[in-house]
Amino acid sequence: MTGSGSAAPAESASAVPVREIVVDSLDVDLGGTVVLADVTVRLDQRRIAVIGANGSGKSTFARVLGGLVTPTRGSVAVHGIDVARQQKALRRAVGIVFTNPDAQILMPTVAEDVAFSLRGSGLTRDEIADRVAAALDVYGLTALAEAPAHQLSGGQKQLLALAAVLVRRPALVIADEPTTLLDLGNARRVGGILIDALEAQLVVVTHDLEVAARCDVALRFAEGRLVDAGEPAALIADYRALHA
Repeated sequence: MTGSGSAAPAESASAVPVREIVVDSLDVDLGGTVVLADVTVRLDQRRIAVIGANGSGKSTFARVLGGLVTPTRGSVAVHGIDVARQQKALRRAVGIVFTNPDAQILMPTVAEDVAFSLRGSGLTRDEIADRVAAALDVYGLTALAEAPAHQLSGGQKQLLALAAVLVRRPALVIADEPTTLLDLGNARRVGGILIDALEAQLVVVTHDLEVAARCDVALRFAEGRLVDAGEPAALIADYRALHA
């Protein structure tokens, strides 16, 4: 179901332009359980919110877009890249921010962790150093460049995770509940970075309806199906009414 508004039914993936996500008859079975069923949608908006109750399939949908879960049936193209067949190209095009930043902090210090994202990029050592320094400055981490990454606060860790993803300049950023573990101030800061400052297309899976309301389009999942898609304010109002 595609619902009303600017999200439209998917057509042939062969005509996918840049910065468009096309999902056609997507099913995902995991361990014999149907997690997603018959999802069809086309998305060319810059800011896409994905909402729904726990277990609704929204995170699995995002993971399919990021190449972390393989479709059982149907097709998915991200900016013209087949997520099942073009994994290398997909990894270059997509950056993923997880709920828990500890899951993606890999190096001992803040600067090393950001630099690690640029391995194999073809940039020179000086170019990498310049890009890392710029990223640390943007996210307010310059003073923490040599600090142990795993000793940062929760908010600082999420900013580091964002810096490490965005330093690669991906065309699509997928953020899976990026504000869930943060206090109000840090949640608003991270939400502001993703919604206001990001140049890439964004898919944000969130329970934070304030973040969802600031997106260009919202999708709502329930019991593994896309049950509504369209203008965020109206969709969120309907969602709130269901849980009143």
